[in-house]
Amino acid sequence: MSTGLLFHPLTLHVPPPTSTPNGPPQPFSTAGNHHRNILSLSETCTSMPQLKQLHAFTLRTTFPDETATLFLYGRILQLSSSFSDVSYASRVFDSIQQENHSSFMWNTLIRACAHDVSRKEDAFLLYRKMLERGMSAPDKHTFPFVLKACAYIFGLSEGKQVHCHVVKHGLSGDVYVNNGLIHLYGSCGCLHLAQKVFNDMPERSLVSWNSMIDALVRVGEYDSALELFRQMQRSFEPDGYTMQSVLSACAGLGSLSLGTWAHAFLLRRCDFDVAMDVLIKNSLIEMYCKCGSLRMGEQVFKGMQKRDLASWNAMILGFATHGRAEEALGCFDRMVRKGENVKPNSVTFVALLIACNHRGIVNKGRQYFDMMVRDYGIEPALEHYGCIIDLVARAGYITEAIDMVMSMPMKPDAVIWRSLLGACCKKGASVELSEEIATRLIETREDNQSSSGAYVLLSRVYASARRWNDVGIVRKLMTEHGIRKEPGCSSIEINGISHDFFAGDTSHPHTKQIYKHLKVIDDKLRSIGYLPDPSQAPLVDSTNDGSKEYSLRLHSERLAIAFGLISLPPQTPIRVFKNLRVCGDCHEVTKLISKVFNTEIIVRDRVRFHHFKDGSCSLFSFRFVRCFFASLVGGGGGVSSQWLLSFISQTLPHVRYAPQVNVLELRLWSLSSFQVSYHQQNVRL
Repeated sequence: MSTGLLFHPLTLHVPPPTSTPNGPPQPFSTAGNHHRNILSLSETCTSMPQLKQLHAFTLRTTFPDETATLFLYGRILQLSSSFSDVSYASRVFDSIQQENHSSFMWNTLIRACAHDVSRKEDAFLLYRKMLERGMSAPDKHTFPFVLKACAYIFGLSEGKQVHCHVVKHGLSGDVYVNNGLIHLYGSCGCLHLAQKVFNDMPERSLVSWNSMIDALVRVGEYDSALELFRQMQRSFEPDGYTMQSVLSACAGLGSLSLGTWAHAFLLRRCDFDVAMDVLIKNSLIEMYCKCGSLRMGEQVFKGMQKRDLASWNAMILGFATHGRAEEALGCFDRMVRKGENVKPNSVTFVALLIACNHRGIVNKGRQYFDMMVRDYGIEPALEHYGCIIDLVARAGYITEAIDMVMSMPMKPDAVIWRSLLGACCKKGASVELSEEIATRLIETREDNQSSSGAYVLLSRVYASARRWNDVGIVRKLMTEHGIRKEPGCSSIEINGISHDFFAGDTSHPHTKQIYKHLKVIDDKLRSIGYLPDPSQAPLVDSTNDGSKEYSLRLHSERLAIAFGLISLPPQTPIRVFKNLRVCGDCHEVTKLISKVFNTEIIVRDRVRFHHFKDGSCSLFSFRFVRCFFASLVGGGGGVSSQWLLSFISQTLPHVRYAPQVNVLELRLWSLSSFQVSYHQQNVRL
């Protein structure tokens, strides 16, 4: 593409100003005209090559210390910053005598660094240098850019120092400076400080409200964010940035009705440019996927005329968390092919590993982990190690998972140790190994949840080994150390109102009807052969009075599902959101409810979505496979369990289950050959 020329190659050289015996240099007959001509030429600059011509022309034809020339240098500095050439802007700045550096020049360079992702720290360093030299004082234009840079690098300490300077310079009432302070404290998680700045503002702009709403969303105060949004509408019309935060709040609450209202609001009220349109639609994809409506998220994605990397990442992650691994991997393939040619980042590979994890595609997960490092030069972060370790551990490769933990370049966190302990519990690993991992988990001391999770999982290990005395010891230790299991809480939205349930909850106004319907559900499930799994209630006393079975019946998600069945029209999808993982018994019960009551149930637990329909779940069931093939392995034929599990992990994740479940039957002929056939069976997965 041609950059064009500001000057014709044959343009006559303009001589520099000459001195006169009676006074200072006179550049031309009319001294200001030349500078004005250069300034007018700067208005036509559209590229760096043109700007460099203008800069060279200025150097040749003006005196460097003239006030008008310094003004031109400021203009050149501003243009080079606007063209995102911060290096050139820095060289222009350094070429000017230090005593001639004006506040405008400092602000221009600080702003350029604050807008450059790789130079955020330089913005604060420039500000410090500005103070050290003391020739130009910071003003109301300086602080917003410095605060923006501090917010990006999470420089809370530096930001507080800048706040002190703001007060010292008498700018604590400036709306632009206060907006920067709210953004800083919100980004660093200091909600109380952001709230104080917001409350003390004598004047607020739309940006003030947007910054405060965003700060609330960042720390998970979704209800407060939406309440502030309602207050804001009395004074300002929301813009695209407002609605981005609102959509994030809806996603955090899992409120599909509010999210759909926000989508309709956007369609009615807002007209955005292409860049903002992409950001808004990315938020819509994320919101719909997190609220359990993957179909709507996919519809928004397909309707986008322009997509960026965040669009693809949101869609891949949406497919992954809903258990649709094949679609997630296919979306990645489309993203990197020539037509789209979008380069993945670390977030992309986290989403891919989650997809492989939720479907148990072990080898694919290993391939993507290696591809990330080999083909794209992305160094694995803690999140990547957490995903791949959880994947191989859940598939039964406990030793490989432990080897990965030992070879990690960083210290494993509580999530990784909890994944290993959970895998040991489910895969029947030795009690000794489980005890060692539980000890490591407790030693992390990251939060009370990590400790309670360790004790709960360890008690399940003991319960599986029928070491009931050790189960009692674990419960005693939890009591002595004041550790309480995080209570399970499930929420369901009915007519735009969210209803929360805890295990054994009796506080709901419709408790009598809910428990009555629970009895109906229990009777129907038992009539088709359901029996509770008492091992899923390890912390309940093991007696013969049915207390374990009764406690399972009152799990929070069952209460929410029962309330959904009596409150929603027949065959309306029921969406439940739970703060913990769904236990195995509730997973089985929910599948049966979806079949018996002919309704779709969507449950989002701590890590994934489960779509229950016609008695099956969208996520692959390893427990079923182990049970189904146990007799084949134990019945002879010369096939080892390790070989068979390896075959299953590569074959079954690609089998789609229809309402009439396809049960894969293996007729094992020998170690080297086998025949695969499918038989339609009406069985429960």
